Amino acid sequence: MKKIFLALLVATVVASCKSPNTSNEAGFITLLGNDTLAVESFSKSEGYFTAKVVLRSPSISLRKYDLTFANGDFSTLEVTDYDPTQGFNGAGTLVQRMTRLQDSLRVESESRDGTTVRTVAFEKDMLPFIDMVHWPYDLAFNKAVQSPNDSINQRLWTGRGFSTFIIAKEGSDSLTIRHPSRGVMGVDIHENGDIQLLDAGLTTRKLKVHRVNTVDINKVAASFAEADKNGKTFGELSGAPEEHFEFKGAEFDVSYGSPQKRGREIFGGIVPWGQLWRTGANRATHFKTSKNLKIGDLNVPAGEYTFFTIPEPDGGTLIINKQTGQNGQSYNQDRDLGRVPMQINQQKEVTEPFTIKIEESENGGVIKLIWDQTVFSIDFVIL
Repeated sequence: MKKIFLALLVATVVASCKSPNTSNEAGFITLLGNDTLAVESFSKSEGYFTAKVVLRSPSISLRKYDLTFANGDFSTLEVTDYDPTQGFNGAGTLVQRMTRLQDSLRVESESRDGTTVRTVAFEKDMLPFIDMVHWPYDLAFNKAVQSPNDSINQRLWTGRGFSTFIIAKEGSDSLTIRHPSRGVMGVDIHENGDIQLLDAGLTTRKLKVHRVNTVDINKVAASFAEADKNGKTFGELSGAPEEHFEFKGAEFDVSYGSPQKRGREIFGGIVPWGQLWRTGANRATHFKTSKNLKIGDLNVPAGEYTFFTIPEPDGGTLIINKQTGQNGQSYNQDRDLGRVPMQINQQKEVTEPFTIKIEESENGGVIKLIWDQTVFSIDFVIL
């Protein structure tokens, strides 16, 4: 029943969108695997840009962005929230206003606690960074293709400060953009810089953005609002389970990021064979034991560690690292306690979220890393 519902939902989105062109009215569909994460509809004109965005994670939200330019550079941005049950035809609530004041940028944000105001130094050619939203990239690329340089440092306002996104030309119809922390995205463009396809498969997000000609954004919003109402939310991009296990007088705690399969090929796909993997998402995977263990042939004193892996078709390697508290992209080999081999098996059922289990065995226990139909396992004994 769930698959039928999702198929109808995707059909609604597709029916509401038409194939791409390069007009000043267009839209984006952002896919994570086979799930629609966001839909954007926007229009450009001289000195003015407006966009409506339906974002589905962790639950549906509707926002409208009104951006103005003066002499080709940023002037103002207003961000308005809308109630998903009423759609964009309802009464919106202004949540942020950004205004250029000569060489400074005034940022006003509205919340339940009232209005907060910040003033920071203005940076030329700045654009806003909006997580999981891609129309600012389209504007950046429109300007980048006009530059005689092979690469451009695009400054984006993240809400906390400015970050540099490096845009590099790869040819007349393609370029790349490097996110400061997530990696490089490949982009197919029209000669004027309009995004045709943005592929973030090599980044930590691994999403794809497709350009479409027109979007019935109200119909899309209503469809996803109904989905949320029926409990068919997109959910978090990656959950953050914190699990506790006890057996044989020992206690074990594990915390990790848990991305979803979402119809994607996992091992050998979004998790390449033979490469270091954070073993989850977001924060590094943390493992804590109250007893001394022998994992494989490695003595592991009681304490807290982080796990990294190098998956291979025949098993691969579990890395036990003494550094804790870091992001999953921050791996320091000098802090390794040691490495042990993993066994690999296939299960009949599909496990949608990446899952870690610590199970009791006859001789001690076993660590299981489970995703899709693949199960990596590492035996240990309690000392």
